[in-house]
Amino acid sequence: MTDHPRLMSPLTLRGHTLRNRITFGAHTANMARDGLPGPQFGAYLLERALGGAAMIVAEPMPVHRTGVLTRGNFRHSDDAVIPAFRKIVEPVKEAGAVVLQQLYHVGQHGDSDLSFAPHWGPSGGPSYHDSDGSHAMTEAEIGEIVEGFVQAARRCREAGFDGVEIWAAYHSLLDQFWTPWSNRRDDRWGGSLENRTRFSRTILERIRAACGEDFVIGLAVSHSDSYDVTLGIEALAEAVAVHDATGHLDYVTCGSGGYLDFDRLMPTFVHGEKLTTPATAALKSALTHARVQSESHIRTPDNAEAVIAAGEADLVSIVRGQIADPHLARKTAEGRAGDVRGCISCNQMCWGRRSRDYWISCLVNPSAGREHEWGGDRFTPAETPRRVLVVGAGPAGLEAARVAAERGHSVEIAEASGETGGQFRLAGMQPRRAQILDLLDWYERQFERLQVRLRRHAFLEADEIRAAAADVVVLATGSLPDENGIQRWMPEADRLPGLEAGRVFSPEAVMRREARLGEAVIVYDEGGHWRGCGTAWHLAEQGHRVTLVTPDPMVGAGIARTSADLPLRQRLARLGATLLPEHLVTRWHGDGATLRNLLDGSETRIAATALVMSTTNRAFDPLSADLADLDIRMIGDCVAPRLAPFAFHEGRRLALDL
Repeated sequence: MTDHPRLMSPLTLRGHTLRNRITFGAHTANMARDGLPGPQFGAYLLERALGGAAMIVAEPMPVHRTGVLTRGNFRHSDDAVIPAFRKIVEPVKEAGAVVLQQLYHVGQHGDSDLSFAPHWGPSGGPSYHDSDGSHAMTEAEIGEIVEGFVQAARRCREAGFDGVEIWAAYHSLLDQFWTPWSNRRDDRWGGSLENRTRFSRTILERIRAACGEDFVIGLAVSHSDSYDVTLGIEALAEAVAVHDATGHLDYVTCGSGGYLDFDRLMPTFVHGEKLTTPATAALKSALTHARVQSESHIRTPDNAEAVIAAGEADLVSIVRGQIADPHLARKTAEGRAGDVRGCISCNQMCWGRRSRDYWISCLVNPSAGREHEWGGDRFTPAETPRRVLVVGAGPAGLEAARVAAERGHSVEIAEASGETGGQFRLAGMQPRRAQILDLLDWYERQFERLQVRLRRHAFLEADEIRAAAADVVVLATGSLPDENGIQRWMPEADRLPGLEAGRVFSPEAVMRREARLGEAVIVYDEGGHWRGCGTAWHLAEQGHRVTLVTPDPMVGAGIARTSADLPLRQRLARLGATLLPEHLVTRWHGDGATLRNLLDGSETRIAATALVMSTTNRAFDPLSADLADLDIRMIGDCVAPRLAPFAFHEGRRLALDL
């Protein structure tokens, strides 16, 4: 039934049969409560097991007090986690998945605000996570960490996990020992490759002795080539081969990036896909026992099938793809890969929420993290099917229409323009953001499957809505750019001085190709998000001379949480754009603008042929006042302009309540 036969073929690890080659790999969901897993985390993992994932590697567990990196981590060194995890592991295994837990110590790259402990590393190097230094471990402390790994694995075994994955990726503690740059020791733990790998080999040997021959042991590594000091592919393969020779290692999974090139650790759309296949191909050639797994930006079943078919890996870890669609594996097995809702590699609600110390979710799948409340990505039929009219086919309207139809309602959606997506479609026209357009195509395919009537070029007036005689009217009419160019950090002005001079445009007008810009364009970006930054990138690629002005301390401040801000600034710089943080536009002159430096109050006039103002939008609600006597529901930007995740969330939430 499947078009992905290699991806869907089974594989055996230590006597445990994986039903396909798709892993839901380890990542920090940040869902612990008082250091223990509960219903939220359990439902999150179970949904992916029900969705067909062959192997699930649960969130990293710190093994020692000096390695705690995240507030939401599970308790280290505490047997209280055993019964709590058992409640989670058993349902996941009953759903057909092999389930492991990752064990980690971050080494010198600690976070004192969380651990309140010194960072331990091989040679006392600096932390690249905070500004602190680290403590060079003594012989006794090395033994203490080894024992921490062994006891953590023992707890996993007693909780019912099928194995553990030892974290040696991203220049964590094990990688710090492997790498001569960070391991300057002259004792039996440093120097030769045999000495530098002694620490990790000892951990593997001790875990195997403690947990038995049927216990899966994996090793997580990563490849980073941004700096010469990190291990190259050949050196990485050589180090892993030493562990493979012990016979204790069952698989190795390879990611990308690390603390020196953080933006590739969870790569956004600014990076290419399948980033680690050169490294995993080298690992496959170097290893004789362990299987090899490729991760890092393998978003789709087609990506994954290509990796397996090319012999570049034996397994693939698809994390964000299964956050976006937890039933990716099952749909692929059923020959329905076209029904998989694709991840758009934005990092806004997964890594972005995690970086702000919230539990993770997903922009395109708002049920992520709410499975215990919303029932995951499976929908309960409505008790009473109703006729639902959705006005507006932006993110909120699209999701409301789709989920209402999934629940058995009769749905019609009317869009004033000729295309679905609203402003989200314009975002998909920015550089490297075509995954958004793929998502909009997915919605239209789902509408065909669910028999949702989609009307284009349908700007409905109040009397037309009444004539439709729907049981429920959902208003999702979105928002419009602020015509007055109001800047939040110039609150005394309720209109941009000089606006009447003309040649002032919104990002939407630019992306719709409605703006005649000329050669030199100032983009004023007040949000630090892709609406302004992506438009500036688009203009720079089109050959305009761009000056990007923002009141924030840096360009792309709003997307810093996604780790895409540095690559964005690098691309703008290479395209010749001028970046001016901590500035306002105090006046537009028609042929240039006066800018105010927020640090010293000085003003500078720069020439420009056009000004693009990316400021806060205004809600567009032309209908609710005239339809107050109907069953009206309002969602998305027409309630209050916000980022796309909240529109998808409100669309899903509303449809679940109908």
